[in-house]
Amino acid sequence: MHIVDGVLSNPVLVSSAGLTLLGVAVGLRKIEGDDIPKVGVFSATFFIASLVHIPVGPSSVHLILNGLIGITLGWAAFPALLIALLLQAIFFGFGGLVVLGANTLNIALPAVLVYYLYAPLLRRSTTKLAAIWGFAAGSSAIALTTVFVGFSLALSGEEFLIAAKLAFVTHIPVMLVEGFFTAAAVFLLCKVKPEILMGEPHLSAPPSAPKTHP
Repeated sequence: MHIVDGVLSNPVLVSSAGLTLLGVAVGLRKIEGDDIPKVGVFSATFFIASLVHIPVGPSSVHLILNGLIGITLGWAAFPALLIALLLQAIFFGFGGLVVLGANTLNIALPAVLVYYLYAPLLRRSTTKLAAIWGFAAGSSAIALTTVFVGFSLALSGEEFLIAAKLAFVTHIPVMLVEGFFTAAAVFLLCKVKPEILMGEPHLSAPPSAPKTHP
């Protein structure tokens, strides 16, 4: 959901850049050495998933996966998404460098909000229930992103109000697709790699019994 350069007003650009820098700083502080490969994998996942996009007014429609990124990375979603968006802007011209802060904020902040909303529920859920929460996380992250994109456009001028409403309507199918994708990803992770979710084992997986020696 990239906003292109030359659309947002200077106050929106400056405030968004400042908030993004703050989010990146918090995210970098929370990343430990063992987390770097996971952050890199999900940054690359967003980079690839969002390459196929359809322009809609001053923005675009494509997969984002920030719900999945949020529940797995938390605040680390900020640096992960910033790097991916920067590379897309440089190599493919998606979005732009001037609007990089706004694009990162609009995608990463919903990821962090989803983390706080659904991570505690995922920790206490069975595998099947976790998949349901995964659907909610994936779809609500897209809904929040469309609201933030619309808010950014609306603050930049009344002429963008129609584009802001259009951004939400066109992303309703994306909300459903992202919900199902995130649900499937959460279900799979609970089965094969539960520690990726929130950095700790899934509670539905029983701990291994201690070994006893004869």
